[in-house]
Amino acid sequence: MGEDGAGGTMHLLCLAASSGVPLFCRSSRGGIPTRQQLPFSVIGSLNGVHMFGQNLEVQLNSARTEDTTVVLLVGLEELTNIRNIERLKKELRASYRLIDSFLGDSELIGDLTECVDCVVPPEGSLLQEALSGFAEATSTAFVSLVVSGRVMVATEGWWRLGMPEAVLLPWLLGSLPPQTARDYPVYLPHGSPTVPHRLLTLTLLPGLELCLLCGPRPPLSHLDPQLLERWWQPLLESLRACVPLGPRALPAGFPLHADILGLLLLHLELRRCLLTVEPSGDREPSREQRRRLLRSFYTLVTSTHFPPEPGSQEDKAQQVHMPRACYLVLGPEEPDVGWRLVALQVGPRRLLLLLSPQSPTHGLRSLATQTLHALTPLL
Repeated sequence: MGEDGAGGTMHLLCLAASSGVPLFCRSSRGGIPTRQQLPFSVIGSLNGVHMFGQNLEVQLNSARTEDTTVVLLVGLEELTNIRNIERLKKELRASYRLIDSFLGDSELIGDLTECVDCVVPPEGSLLQEALSGFAEATSTAFVSLVVSGRVMVATEGWWRLGMPEAVLLPWLLGSLPPQTARDYPVYLPHGSPTVPHRLLTLTLLPGLELCLLCGPRPPLSHLDPQLLERWWQPLLESLRACVPLGPRALPAGFPLHADILGLLLLHLELRRCLLTVEPSGDREPSREQRRRLLRSFYTLVTSTHFPPEPGSQEDKAQQVHMPRACYLVLGPEEPDVGWRLVALQVGPRRLLLLLSPQSPTHGLRSLATQTLHALTPLL
């Protein structure tokens, strides 16, 4: 993966570990996928250095110049015993949209947090009851409702999916073009890396999909209109109210302080998160900038202040010294100058807020505490 300056070009390069043959190269510039490719001479040179280091038991992770960073991605062990490289290249094309979505400026954040991107529907209990009934009627344990790549409600089986598939499956749906129905083969990196499962999807409303992860049964043809109407027609208005939830994440009218420009809430035990940059959307910074700021702040606080997961050995050993909150001011720490970023951790929940320059620094922790208290019943 290479990055060429701020907002520059990024390259994701995948090579066969044994032969060095390029399997694919995907690129983006400024968060937008492009057709620009790395020159074959550069690919060959990087692979040569990689092979040379491998013979000396040295792993090449990155190569840097003044304005470029290139990182080699070598395939998983399952991809090293390649019998037909051209066939493998064709099969990998099915992953291009998912790969491009990771390189682009996504509205999701599960790739960074390793938590499932979620939204909170206004009538979640009714939707959950209908989903459980539908799952029983289809004899399928893994069922969810997904809006714009974010999970609204899901069965217990779906929530028990391991990482990274729990994050990847809804992300995959968000990267695919709209379709009325799909029967899509998927390999689960953790649960089933060699035998494909079937991902069945049915579009209930534009942007809102019913998803089933299953084996050979049921056939897609068994999910007939009568079955869908029985479970979902009575909830049509409730489903319509969920369609705008994608970028908003929170129900309409949920009270947030006027200074909040964006928030990220994580439940580290459930591995779920809520992200929204919609509050006061007519104010600066832009939604894209807000997402970048929250992503950068999450990386900062996770690497320097908070442990990766609650209850870890490192957490227990350093619990006395572990901070509960921190904040950052972008610019001079003066009244009405610089956006504020504050993080607060209480138990398994971690909240990150992006606040307007008008928010006084002495009140940041109090505001974050009140916001977390209000959000706790939702996640």
